[in-house]
Amino acid sequence: MPDRGGGPTGPRIRVGRPSRRVRTLLMTLGVLAVLGMAFTMFAGFWTDWLWYRSVNYSSVFTTTLWTKIGLFFVFGLLMALSVGFNIWLAHRLRPPLSAMSMEQQSLDRYRMGIAPYKKWLLLAITALVGLIAGASASGQWRTWLMWVNGVSFGQKDPQFHLDVKFYAFDLPWYRFLLGFGFAAAILSLIAAALTHYLYGGLRITSPGARATAAATGHLSVLLGIFVALKAVAYWLDRYGLAVKSSDFKATDNWTGLRYVDANAYLPAKTILFCIAVICALLFFATLWRRTWQLPVIGFGLMVLSAILIGGLYPAIVQKFQVQPNEQAKEAPYVEKNLKATREAYGIDDAKVTEYSGQSSTDDKTKLRDDVDNTASIRIMDPNVVSPTFQQLQQIRNYYGFPTNLDVDRYSKDGKDQDTVIGLRELNLNGIPKNNWINDHFRYTHGYGAVAAEGTSADSQGRPVFTESDLPSKGDLGKYQQRIYYGEKTSTYSIVGGPQKEIDYSDDTGEKTYSYEGKSGVNLSNPINRAAYAVAFSEPQILYSGAIGEGSRILYNRTPKERVEAVAPWLTIDGDAYPAVVDGKIQWIVDAYTTTNGYPYASRTTLGDTTADSLTATNNSRAVVAQQNQVNYIRNSVKATVDAYSGEVKLYQWDTQDPVLKTWMKAFPNTVEPRSDISASLMAHLRYPQDLFKVQRELLSRYHVEDATTFLSGSEVWQVPDDPTNKSGNAVPPYYLSMKMPDQKSQAFSLTTTFTPNGRDNLSAFMAVDAEAGTSDYGKIRILKLPTNTTVNGPKQVQSQFNSEQDIAETISLLSRGDSNVEYGNLLAVPLDGGLLYVEPVYVRGGGLKYPLLRKVLVTYGGSTAFEDTLDQALNKVFGAEGSTPEPPEDPGGDTPEPTPPPTTENPTVQEALNDAQKAFEDGQQALKDGDWEAYGKAQKALEEALRRAEQAQSGESGDGASPSPSPSPDSS
Repeated sequence: MPDRGGGPTGPRIRVGRPSRRVRTLLMTLGVLAVLGMAFTMFAGFWTDWLWYRSVNYSSVFTTTLWTKIGLFFVFGLLMALSVGFNIWLAHRLRPPLSAMSMEQQSLDRYRMGIAPYKKWLLLAITALVGLIAGASASGQWRTWLMWVNGVSFGQKDPQFHLDVKFYAFDLPWYRFLLGFGFAAAILSLIAAALTHYLYGGLRITSPGARATAAATGHLSVLLGIFVALKAVAYWLDRYGLAVKSSDFKATDNWTGLRYVDANAYLPAKTILFCIAVICALLFFATLWRRTWQLPVIGFGLMVLSAILIGGLYPAIVQKFQVQPNEQAKEAPYVEKNLKATREAYGIDDAKVTEYSGQSSTDDKTKLRDDVDNTASIRIMDPNVVSPTFQQLQQIRNYYGFPTNLDVDRYSKDGKDQDTVIGLRELNLNGIPKNNWINDHFRYTHGYGAVAAEGTSADSQGRPVFTESDLPSKGDLGKYQQRIYYGEKTSTYSIVGGPQKEIDYSDDTGEKTYSYEGKSGVNLSNPINRAAYAVAFSEPQILYSGAIGEGSRILYNRTPKERVEAVAPWLTIDGDAYPAVVDGKIQWIVDAYTTTNGYPYASRTTLGDTTADSLTATNNSRAVVAQQNQVNYIRNSVKATVDAYSGEVKLYQWDTQDPVLKTWMKAFPNTVEPRSDISASLMAHLRYPQDLFKVQRELLSRYHVEDATTFLSGSEVWQVPDDPTNKSGNAVPPYYLSMKMPDQKSQAFSLTTTFTPNGRDNLSAFMAVDAEAGTSDYGKIRILKLPTNTTVNGPKQVQSQFNSEQDIAETISLLSRGDSNVEYGNLLAVPLDGGLLYVEPVYVRGGGLKYPLLRKVLVTYGGSTAFEDTLDQALNKVFGAEGSTPEPPEDPGGDTPEPTPPPTTENPTVQEALNDAQKAFEDGQQALKDGDWEAYGKAQKALEEALRRAEQAQSGESGDGASPSPSPSPDSS
């Protein structure tokens, strides 16, 4: 317990000052710490500058930097001056000090304590608030640049008749200024009140007046400024109603005025603005009246009015005027929202056509011929066959392919064909030994593209490669095959110096190479090396002998990362894809301009809208800036990244987009004109997936143009879950060369399906022309199926596949032992009024553990086939032996009986099944041994055994004809 007595406390210990040597050491350490922190900050700045200069986008760095610096100093200085001036003024207006009460006597000790440090304390306070305010303001560089460079949209909102530019570019800046003004007023008010209290201008417990006349006037002016800013806020809130989001009826994130907004909130905001102006004038009047009575009454009335007029009155209008007759009241405002939303997302020209969902002809031969003309059906699923590419074309363990390959178009014999393509990128996890030299100097790049036909497979179910081997050779011709920049290249490499790189290996051994490009930052300069040693926390960069004359450091190497860095004002699509263009591998990256300030257009969150079953399993496919809420989007920029040199080019794709024009004014000479896109590059540009996913999500509600139908919610669609996996996420859109009913020839398209909300039958099929450079590019076509009949949706089709008896038995056999069955993309193709569904089925078998195409499922008009090849399946569906729910009569007039389930009581059936099992096991062993000839024989034996089992159980003679499977119930 402490000594509470008044006696002696014992001898005092005098603490001596540190010796000169200790003081010198401490001072030296302090200086070194400051220098270390300063150099760390310099290293970050310097390496950023060097990188932007290396990619020839130094103007982006300087424009952004100077904008941030300008905002920091301007608003930091304004805040510091505001707070500092009011502290100084409150001190100057202090009354003569007299310790007339206990309160003042207590405060007198604090006043005396800070008296010697008043100037320093004032500087410290103002510097602190200035730094905080400046840092906050510098984060608004995008808002400032958009305001100062804003370009007119040429469209006006339907309520206030202001150009959309006001809401997209001006209003955000005004709101920032208003927020800054509120912060300055509140901080100044708090600082002034504390100063007045400290120096006796305000009294809490002392007798007499609670505030001096000077303090009353000073604080009243500050309160008046605060209330005046509130008046401005009420006025801006009026316009903010046009971009206000709320949940309403058939849509979340509804944006724009509703009946209650236009008829209650809008007049309420105007009335509150007037009241706030009067209240502010009353506060200013205290400079002369020296009393708080009227302004306090006025402030109380303003608060009460805000509750009654701004809260209670709109609730009454909503309850007693809107709800009893909601559709009639809301219809005019819904129509405005429908129109604005369709314009903002580029879906206003989407063409909706009625589609029967049932074939209009009985001529199956004609239908079979029409299939080839209608679509180039892709049976190589780029999201399944990556392990097959890896196994067959990896060549070396230090190469790898992305989890999801890409679909592109390449010309062969003068005809475009859908092609599955992937790059053999560097995989550091597969190098023989991981160390700093191997990871960053020797293994630096991938090598070559690998491509396969999308519409065919070989006899063993493998891709038919059109570009393969190492070095790659095939239909793509000669091109620079070294891949220094790619989706899997996430670490830095140091190239071009004394340390040679591993190029590739062949039968003669490893080939070495030294990078000859101009990419990266030169490390010959010791300052650069020191900066990168600090920035990358790798001291070896500073002194390693592997770095010398000509050494260059490559980093920021993924295509999306590079485009995002050089154009931080763009939102980047989740899927960058490679193309061989003019002798180079170019990564093509789609980029978007967005805003959340388009009046009346409903908002969407990009991360939620673009999520599907692929992004759920592969986050690298997710759109950049996933949390962005937008209500306007345009694919305004097509970007390319050279896989060898890392060169980034931005091309203006949407020449009408005002948001892009605004950013081009802010960052001149960074975006090249659309006319600079070469014909060879144009051939590989396509409609972007993420934009399509955003549009399909909006079109699930906004395909209707009638307000009554929209409000009823009867026509709401949903994107079905992917039936081919258990992720529970939406089915991804698929690229496919196909022909819609109103088209004369096939076009490279992006397709998806819709089902009614809460149901599984098909409600619509949607396709967009994805072939860049054509007149129909970007044209959205929707085939709307009738609501009075049911057409199977993807989930029902998958269920029908699985419920077919012979199909289920075959899949069960294929999945026995150490094998897994994987379903590929379930493709839907409109054909003669009906929907043709095609799904490839892959098997991972034996020790190989990579998928091979084993079967193809096809269904059309209730007929289903499950065959080894697409042609066989199509022939069966459209041929005389096609299976249908109601078996047709054969030419002789006999109707085939449904196939009974297999039974082990029939010894012939049991013998055939035993043979099938043995053939399957032989096939698995052949896969493990890599004996493809034996595997082919085993597959034929398996098919023969299954055929004999079917014949035996149906009592047929061995003529080789397969019986029709039993009809499956209509799952709709």
